[in-house]
Amino acid sequence: MIHSIFFINNSGDIFLEKHYKRVIPKSICDYFFEEVTKNSSPENVPPIIQTPNHILISIYRAQMHFVAVCKSEVPPLFVIEFLHRLADIIKDYFDEVSETSIKDNVVIVYELLDEVLDNGFPLATESNILKELIRPPNLLRSLADTMTGRNSTVSATLPTGQLSNIPWRRSGVKYANNEAYFDIVEELDAIVDKFGGAVCAEVHGSIDCLIKLSGVPDLTLSFVNSRLIEDASLHPCVRHRRFEVERLLSFVPPDGGFRLMAYRASCHGNLPVPLDLRHTISFKQANLLLQKHFHICRENLSNCSHHGPNCFPGGNSGHLELTVIPRPPSGRQLEDLVLTVPMPRAVSGASLVASAGKYSYDTASRTLVWTVGRLDSQKGAGSPTLCGTVCIGACQV
Repeated sequence: MIHSIFFINNSGDIFLEKHYKRVIPKSICDYFFEEVTKNSSPENVPPIIQTPNHILISIYRAQMHFVAVCKSEVPPLFVIEFLHRLADIIKDYFDEVSETSIKDNVVIVYELLDEVLDNGFPLATESNILKELIRPPNLLRSLADTMTGRNSTVSATLPTGQLSNIPWRRSGVKYANNEAYFDIVEELDAIVDKFGGAVCAEVHGSIDCLIKLSGVPDLTLSFVNSRLIEDASLHPCVRHRRFEVERLLSFVPPDGGFRLMAYRASCHGNLPVPLDLRHTISFKQANLLLQKHFHICRENLSNCSHHGPNCFPGGNSGHLELTVIPRPPSGRQLEDLVLTVPMPRAVSGASLVASAGKYSYDTASRTLVWTVGRLDSQKGAGSPTLCGTVCIGACQV
């Protein structure tokens, strides 16, 4: 199924590779690099690239490309899901997915790659089982291994749950205090008209769990209105047949943290947006004095004492003002509010003042990000405002 896996950073360096059936040369990635150069952003690289003799399937996570090489026709979504699971395992082991963390723990990463695939087919992809087989890095364990001369992190015994009918849960789990936590995270995508009404709205949600229960618990989770749930992606522990018939979640959970379910809910424009966004923008021609300075320093840009090498002739400036107004209180508090505003490519800079939170403008992607934080919906609370000047073309602000 999967013949090789390559880890590639943003610079185009292959810093880690793993082969399962036979060694495939790195030159196969030249087809992938050609697609990278054709696209302005790494996120826009096609996830599936057909070559004369191979199929390249990739994902982009944490400033890295995970590329799987297959020689025959395979379900692409299956491989993509496996690559995401591999990135999640690395994050679970090392607390982050980065080139540095992978290079610092390269031995453990290779041991994980040996276990998650068997002859190119997925074998063990549950963190609970892998942690029994390959011990995560630990300072005390590293000191003990140094003192005793042991260098291997692989356990001498097989995981107890590997051969059971619930391989995602290890046996003999015991806790002094039995606890179960469920976090429901939902993201609202909506098109809003100028009056603040939702033309269409869609909710993307997930249910993240942290289970600390002894024994082999069997849990059931029901919904108030399960008919709204569409395109559900379930954890293997969920009994799929019962979910299809009764629209509830019945499962024996893994031990620890995991994502139980991801879903989409269509609201057909009936979902009230919890905030109102008002904006004003106006443009004006650059003033005559600035135009004169542009023409004077155009011949020697590097010696411009005011603007340096970024000084170019012409350009317009504009005034931008964004105001976030919370809707009437509905019993829910908006926290960690972040507004992302894609700007036209003509906008080269911004000089703004935020009454709440902070902002940043990425000149490469032309994206304005305003991190508002907590939005107070109580009466008398002021509405956060972001206002200032934006630069159109080559002007300076």
